Amino acid sequence: MLERLKRINAAASKALLDAGAAGLVAMTAIIGWQVFGRYVMGSSPPWAEQAALNLMIWYVFFAAAAGVREGFHIRILLVESLLAPRPRRLMRLIAHVVVGASGLAMAIWGGELVARTWSHVIPTLGLPRGVAYLALPLSGVLIAFFTVELILEDVAGEDSADVPDGEAA
Repeated sequence: MLERLKRINAAASKALLDAGAAGLVAMTAIIGWQVFGRYVMGSSPPWAEQAALNLMIWYVFFAAAAGVREGFHIRILLVESLLAPRPRRLMRLIAHVVVGASGLAMAIWGGELVARTWSHVIPTLGLPRGVAYLALPLSGVLIAFFTVELILEDVAGEDSADVPDGEAA
């Protein structure tokens, strides 16, 4: 079961990172077009700023969710590295539960934010404001889902983090 969950989560994480990278490239192109339009053409597209902002919201939350699964989110290892294996695993387990609960909170209150702002329209894009915030509950669900895998790995003892540096295979 854990192997299947790992495969599903790995594919989801890769898709999030790919979508995030595409969003970053698109945002950069839009901002480049806006600057070119403003300074060379004398007029920039009115939708560019809001489109870039919405893309940024989406790719940041996608990367944050993938970061939970891939382990590249901010984390202080000093205390963890000083602990014996058993308390270290307990500390990681508690951290995973807190991150998962935060993901669920993002999903719940992010969903509420989407619902409250869906009727508001972004004038330059003609899209509901809730579209911008939809990344929040989606990423929250994914963060919670990814932490399930991390918790199961810790409980099963499959994490190589208990092996001192230089001894990992």
